[in-house]
Amino acid sequence: MKTERVIVLVLDSVGAGEAEDAIEYGDWGANTLLHTLQYNPWLQLPNLEKMGLRGMLLNEFGDYTASYGRLSEVSKGKDSISGHWELMGIILEKPFPTYPNGFPKEVIEKFERLSGKKAIGNKPASGTEIIKEFYEEHKRTGNPIVYTSADSVFQIAAHNDVIPLKELYRMCEIARNEVCIGDHAVARVIARPFIGDPVNGFIRTADRHDYALKPTHKTVLDVAKEAGLSVVGVGKIYDLFAGEGFTESIHTENNFEGISNTINKIKEDFKGILFTNLVEFDANWGHRRNYEAYGKGLKDVDDAVPELLSALKESDMLIITADHGCDPTFKAHTDHTREYVPLIVYGKSLKANVDLGLRHSFSDIGATIEEVFGLKHLNGKSFLKEVSE
Repeated sequence: MKTERVIVLVLDSVGAGEAEDAIEYGDWGANTLLHTLQYNPWLQLPNLEKMGLRGMLLNEFGDYTASYGRLSEVSKGKDSISGHWELMGIILEKPFPTYPNGFPKEVIEKFERLSGKKAIGNKPASGTEIIKEFYEEHKRTGNPIVYTSADSVFQIAAHNDVIPLKELYRMCEIARNEVCIGDHAVARVIARPFIGDPVNGFIRTADRHDYALKPTHKTVLDVAKEAGLSVVGVGKIYDLFAGEGFTESIHTENNFEGISNTINKIKEDFKGILFTNLVEFDANWGHRRNYEAYGKGLKDVDDAVPELLSALKESDMLIITADHGCDPTFKAHTDHTREYVPLIVYGKSLKANVDLGLRHSFSDIGATIEEVFGLKHLNGKSFLKEVSE
């Protein structure tokens, strides 16, 4: 049966073992999936194991209900944008700029001049920690907290009672369109609104907004949209592509909403691509090295698998993958880890139990989507024939 819809479910940061070049990124020894399972002896993922998790991760033979493998990233870097872009056909030869010592003087001065505010902080830091460190100065002066990380990001944090959300977004648009350009064109400018106080603790709200660079050229999403197909983004997917190539976007606040909206959308009638990101693995647990919460998040996804598979039509293809790693047990740093990512491919009319091996590029997923719909080829090698009856 011809595939009419491809559902791509990205478990954000759920890597599947150190990449061949991980040592170049200081990430040798990382394995997000395996270590999360090892550090949580209680954790069982029977539904994902049935689909081929152990075959993919441990090379164990079995009678799996899906095809499985791993994907290697060709693009330089280990961030969400380069990962997602490569999934959809863009391979970056040059990494996005990063700032291990904070942003240079000319960047900060330009931001301050155009925004009319002084920048507090200006260093790489954990978002929750830098809020604690600079909150009193932020409250006293009304100035935003500006910081970065090992990723290519320009982040602006502001308490809702100090800088209104509309003003925070305005400053982020200035940073995106007028400051972080040229040699300083970071992958993302991120608005980080928060509430709370030092006594009761701070909470970063769901009003976070990512201002991503526009893709450097057309992606599979653009080509699919131009061909008249539906292209639906669930979660932060829309932001990662700066809105390019989508016919519909569904905002979510957490993994639960991401899964629920994905299942609900699958039950509707459309032809094309459904592209979902479950962000909590990365944003809430990976960077904070909270392996227990990470394990519970995996369990929640595993528990949702039966309903997800039941919702699929005979002509659907489901692909479960990730965009990079963020090993919650890794001690060298608290940032993303350069890893292979999982590849699980399921369809009621597709072959099962096919070992797809270690694939050369994330873009093999995009190439498969291109072949499914007869679209222009961008990058990667399709595995459609390997899983087709």
